[in-house]
Amino acid sequence: MFKALVLNKQGDRVTAAVEEVDEARLPEGDVTVAVEYSTLNYKDGMIIRNKAPLVRTYPHVPGIDLAGRVSDSTHPDYRPGDAVVLTGWGVGERSWGGYAQRARVKGEWLVPLPEGWRTEHAMAVGTAGFTAMLAVIALENHGLEPGAGEVLVTGAAGGVGSVAVALLAKLGHQVTASTGRAESHAYLHALGASNIIDRAELAEPCSRPLEAERFAGCIDAVGGTTLARVLGQMKYRRSVAAVGLAGGSELHATVIPFLLRGVNLLGIDSVYQPMATRHAAWQRLARDLDLAMLEGMTARASLQDLPRLASDILQGRVQGRVVVDPNR
Repeated sequence: MFKALVLNKQGDRVTAAVEEVDEARLPEGDVTVAVEYSTLNYKDGMIIRNKAPLVRTYPHVPGIDLAGRVSDSTHPDYRPGDAVVLTGWGVGERSWGGYAQRARVKGEWLVPLPEGWRTEHAMAVGTAGFTAMLAVIALENHGLEPGAGEVLVTGAAGGVGSVAVALLAKLGHQVTASTGRAESHAYLHALGASNIIDRAELAEPCSRPLEAERFAGCIDAVGGTTLARVLGQMKYRRSVAAVGLAGGSELHATVIPFLLRGVNLLGIDSVYQPMATRHAAWQRLARDLDLAMLEGMTARASLQDLPRLASDILQGRVQGRVVVDPNR
């Protein structure tokens, strides 16, 4: 038996409760992991609060990320005791996830824990930080270099945004953070933001397809009107990495920024990234992310805390990252 957060559905109502679960109920897979930590992402909040049709069958154990040690394996690359990390692949959505003391997964979904890290570090990063790193790499691949000018991060006080600000600042970029939380200004400056703009500046539609050139790059976690405004403020041949939709999934914009300024809109998917890209991103995180900075942006929680925290993250009340300890 092991402890897990279990979602049950009756009609349209989904409830979440910590239960004792028989290990025989774990899904098929060639690696069983003793989960040491998981984390909280925006998608986890949507799943727990049933805000999107992401889960196919119930009862269900959510948690799209996990890190721990292999307890049993028939996969050739993993042995008992190996420290591993998992993000994406539909875990916590189509199959049971990391909000449990045990998980059974496919070995091909796992990544070895970066050298010198603890599993807690990996889950302080989680899908949010992994996505931020993918976005930074994508911007670099499209020409972003330190000294090019302001790099904007929207939704900067959230999970993706916090890691993005810290990474970009560590790499030598001039980071401008956009947030609607006045209480987060000191926090964002501590992460390395040199300038902060209120999200309201980007939240109103603009009648002009192009505005004054300002940003040399952008990691956008908001979408909607904010993304449309940012596209019109990008410098010539610069890029926006789109990573989220906290402000809406629709994009009411014109093609003018793409045609007249050669702006690039880069979509960042973290779920099905190929393994070579995953390894490269985790190695970059181990190299470029300051662990002391990561610690400063991270809070701790138990399985019992997750229903409350799921509501909080959907309402924009979670700052930084949350590490979940299923063994508390």
